[in-house]
Amino acid sequence: MGIIQKVKSVFSNHSETRDHHENPKLQTHYYKSTASQTFTQVQNLLKNMNGVEILAAYEERGEISLNVSKGRKAFVVITIISLRPFETAIDFSVTTESKVMPFDFGYSKELIIFFYKYFDQHLIAIK
Repeated sequence: MGIIQKVKSVFSNHSETRDHHENPKLQTHYYKSTASQTFTQVQNLLKNMNGVEILAAYEERGEISLNVSKGRKAFVVITIISLRPFETAIDFSVTTESKVMPFDFGYSKELIIFFYKYFDQHLIAIK
């Protein structure tokens, strides 16, 4: 990751994941499960987290939207996509809310990394 990307990530209020992200920590994670099973597991994990409120969950689209109120406030969209039988991808889009500053000093990126670590502990990750 170049210096310009690092500066942009710090002075932004939005982060998202993708397959070929310049930051390896923000690359899509894959899990050994069906999309339906992964969706149910992720939804149950989120229900048990403090400071997380699920706003909407659409299994047919593979999307869960939620608010994070612990720490800084953030709006998160989790996308769960089936690639093959027993191979499912999870991607994130995180936007932080701030009335004082238009950037979050990398909090949205750290929130994605936190969620990936948490899901990697509870789901079967494909490395």
